[in-house]
Amino acid sequence: MRVSFFRQLNSMSSLKKAPISELPLVPASQLLIHNLTPDTHTPSVAVFRDTVLTTKPSLQRRARLLSPECHFSHVSPLPIPFPYDVEPPEEPDLQEDKASYIEKWLASREAVHPATNVAENSPSVLHKYYPKNRDQPLDLIGISETGLRDCVPHLDVGDAFEVIGAPSLSNEFDDEGDGKESDIPEAVAARKDLVDILSGHAMLMSKEGKEPAFAPWSLRYSGHQFGSWAGQLGDGRAISVLVTPHSSDPSLIYELQLKGAGRTPFSRSADGLAVLRSSIREYLCSEAMQALSIPTTRSLSLISLPALPVARERVETACVLTRMAPSFIRIGSFEALNGPTNMFFFGGGQQKPDWEALRVLGEWVSGQVLKLGLGKGEAWGTKLVLETTRRNAEMVAGWQAYGFMHGVINTDNVSILGLTIDYGPYAFMDVFDPLHICNHTDEGGRYAYKFQPNMIIYALRALLDALAPLIGAEAELGKAVSKGWAENASAEKLEEWKQKGLEIRDELDRVAQQTMATEYGRLMRKRLGLRKQDPKDESILSKPLLDLLETHRLDFHSTFRTLASFKPSLLSTAEPLSPGLHEFITRLLAATPYQESMDHGKATEAWLEWLQAYAKRIEDPSEKELWAGVEYVDQAREKEVKAANPRFVLRQWVLEEVIKKVERDSDSGKKVLAKVMQMACNPFEPWGAEDDEAITAEEKEERRYCGLGEKTMLGFQCSCSS
Repeated sequence: MRVSFFRQLNSMSSLKKAPISELPLVPASQLLIHNLTPDTHTPSVAVFRDTVLTTKPSLQRRARLLSPECHFSHVSPLPIPFPYDVEPPEEPDLQEDKASYIEKWLASREAVHPATNVAENSPSVLHKYYPKNRDQPLDLIGISETGLRDCVPHLDVGDAFEVIGAPSLSNEFDDEGDGKESDIPEAVAARKDLVDILSGHAMLMSKEGKEPAFAPWSLRYSGHQFGSWAGQLGDGRAISVLVTPHSSDPSLIYELQLKGAGRTPFSRSADGLAVLRSSIREYLCSEAMQALSIPTTRSLSLISLPALPVARERVETACVLTRMAPSFIRIGSFEALNGPTNMFFFGGGQQKPDWEALRVLGEWVSGQVLKLGLGKGEAWGTKLVLETTRRNAEMVAGWQAYGFMHGVINTDNVSILGLTIDYGPYAFMDVFDPLHICNHTDEGGRYAYKFQPNMIIYALRALLDALAPLIGAEAELGKAVSKGWAENASAEKLEEWKQKGLEIRDELDRVAQQTMATEYGRLMRKRLGLRKQDPKDESILSKPLLDLLETHRLDFHSTFRTLASFKPSLLSTAEPLSPGLHEFITRLLAATPYQESMDHGKATEAWLEWLQAYAKRIEDPSEKELWAGVEYVDQAREKEVKAANPRFVLRQWVLEEVIKKVERDSDSGKKVLAKVMQMACNPFEPWGAEDDEAITAEEKEERRYCGLGEKTMLGFQCSCSS
């Protein structure tokens, strides 16, 4: 039995934990809402709290373009169906117009009533608010141990893990919990506190007079979607509800964001909700990517709203995911302030450029998000672009090395921090196909696996385009631009600055390509158990290996895992194909569901040629030097390769099966979900006792979940609809 981190955490008496409503808030200097410009309709926390929520709540739900200078809008979570089912008043003599009645109807559902158990003299900045005329069942179906451990270890989740129950694929329970509520009142209260806030039912907000002032918000951003300019997009169903410092490093902050918590000004015609299906996919994959050391946003909780139907391609159940990151600012955040003017436009609208808002956002991102460590007055535009380039290049190299396909690399889905963000129709590679398209709405294959590096560069160039006038102005000044920097600039001067700024495009491309190549090479060597850096590895080993996988339709991940047990001594006999080598190649060729169409003779010859090159590389004197002092090199290399190549992969068939189990029966499904999360967070472990035939029912299921699944699910394409 694997001991739950929750158990370990509870035993750490030195770690002071608190319920979510009592977590510390970061200082105003680290809060986005105190450093960027709010929506003119929600100009401050005080106005939002005391006026908008009580008298004009529709302002935060009505789809509209924000003023050009604005970066965000305050929004409160409201996960209810849209269009809103507002029943007219029964009293015929009620003398009020329809608009006033709708405002009252919405206001009665806002979380504006202080929790009764909060003392008036509480030192906490944040207070919990509840709605009076809104109630629905809330079902906690997932809590991420690794997300909790890494991002908010000071958060007391109470008996959340016990309520979910012991992780299990086969309903074999252990003593970690049986899904029942604790008999400790404090544990129950902490879990209910968590569920109320992270479901969007209750809201954290500062009380009048408490500093720093705080209320939730959604970001404004624009973007290119499938290469076409879409104008303003924004957080149409994401609301940031808390920003708290890490318990061991106050400079490291985490923003907690609810996805699927209801309409915002950026929802356009949508309902602002998310379905259980897509929420499970993001919840699992965020932590799976972290386990593979690929930069990503993180997940914390998954709360189902079983009584709330959501119409997508079919009617589904609503769910709220809590995800975490130091910041959710994207490339599209900059494009919102200076988008293209000479491009076909299909979106809902776009404001004129706002040069001062661009400066304000850039200074905030440079100092507080990317933490570039610049001196006072030092130019930041070029450094911001190149640092974002480096981070995203490293990220996409991880995608390529581990066969991850994002599916929708629109510029509004590319993080300034270089984090994998907005998990939609993603997939991990099964049978290797460089042209695989995981998103069935991507009819042209724009975001196919092979093209992902190019699409990241496309997004980074869009960032440069947005910042180019400012970068050019900084180049002319020799320092950072100051307030009002473009206030009196003519159109000709702005164009001159823009062209000057665009001169770093070649440098952007060079940094991106070089970083990708270096990081991809490092990861591929790691997957092959090689320590020496050799630029010839790409042409001699990596590319020919992938060609082998493509030609013979072999599984991407299990092939690498099998290569862990390769020993150069298999090639040292006088026979060209010894029994041991033949048996090893047979195992490699078993990694395909297309045995009947494989030319085993040609495949064996091809593998023999590649393995000879691999063995030669392993036996290279300069490579062997790096293993000096290791007594059993073959065993040590096998251990390293297995530690870099997952036994468990979050394949499409696994996701579909888990989703169906949770949809069919939440009580048993959430235990399966917990076990799959556990496997995804520990992908290199020998799940299913891979070398042992005597296995338990649980291990048998683990082994099945580590397999390719049914042939019909290979290359399964997902939808953007979530």
